[in-house]
Amino acid sequence: MPMRRAALILTAAGLSACLALVIGTVLPLVGNSLPEGRRNEYRRPAEIPYPAENPYSPAKHKLGELLFFDRILSGSQSLSCSSCHNPGLSWGDGRARGVGENNSILPLRSPTLLNVAWVPRLGWDGHFRDLEAVAFGPILSPTIMNSSELTVLARLSASPQYVEAFSTAFGDGEITRRKIELALATFERSIVSGEAPFDRWINGDETAIGEAAKRGFATFRGKAHCTGCHSGWAFTDSSFHDIGTAHDNDLGRGRLFPSSRKLQYAFKTPTLRDVAKRGPFMHDGSVATLSEVIDLYNRGGIARESRSALIFPLGLNESDEADLIAFLDTLTSTEQVARPPTLSFNQ
Repeated sequence: MPMRRAALILTAAGLSACLALVIGTVLPLVGNSLPEGRRNEYRRPAEIPYPAENPYSPAKHKLGELLFFDRILSGSQSLSCSSCHNPGLSWGDGRARGVGENNSILPLRSPTLLNVAWVPRLGWDGHFRDLEAVAFGPILSPTIMNSSELTVLARLSASPQYVEAFSTAFGDGEITRRKIELALATFERSIVSGEAPFDRWINGDETAIGEAAKRGFATFRGKAHCTGCHSGWAFTDSSFHDIGTAHDNDLGRGRLFPSSRKLQYAFKTPTLRDVAKRGPFMHDGSVATLSEVIDLYNRGGIARESRSALIFPLGLNESDEADLIAFLDTLTSTEQVARPPTLSFNQ
């Protein structure tokens, strides 16, 4: 049932985005309020989708949380998953580009993990087929966590408390790479953006956001054409587009599909949840502020064959841009404090 419900939610969001492209516009707001029939598109889902091959269990979630915050997974034991995906920074790192072991600067920004349970392919270029496949990518990367599978398994197997935790989550047996992947993915699927003022407005509280934000949402859905990519409750189509910013060899998904002209320079559409707290922006952190992001879209980006049909000069004025920022601010959830867990499994 959770999988089916989530699939219906994603299908509805994708259909809405497709209709916007076909008719070249979106249904208007009535004044500054969204008609009731359109609100379901933006309502937060009631359940997290867990795949049948990796169903949720409390023990697996607890183990995955412990692994996520433990530096034992990195070669020098100086980094954890949370070093790049900090819950206090909306599950990113606040940097323009990621930083690995030995302070190596990575080519891409660390993406937020907010709402990854609903993302079908992971990575800025979508090269991870699912969340389970992500775990050992950074662990084994020489420029990120710089460890090895044998090292990680040996360290965990030498810890009686980890042995107990894996047995509780998976039954008796040795600690394996697959079990680590399943546990980490189970925890990461629980990382969901919190309720924001926008959600309270969608649920009927007309005082939850201001008039500027309501005008901004109307512009977002209309004149600015943002919903072509930033659709649904998480404000992403989870697809890949060339928005006219990447240069030179920064090919994004085009690196995986060199014969596809439209995928050259195409990168994953990020969620807009908590976006006001997640600068700098773009896949490479090249844009410092939301105002500069809107300016970039307003200009239309680099004109080239691969550029998305959704990207063109918009003709937004200063008032439009101010209203858009007021709306984007309403997607910021109440800050949540996350404390790293400790090695204790007898609670």
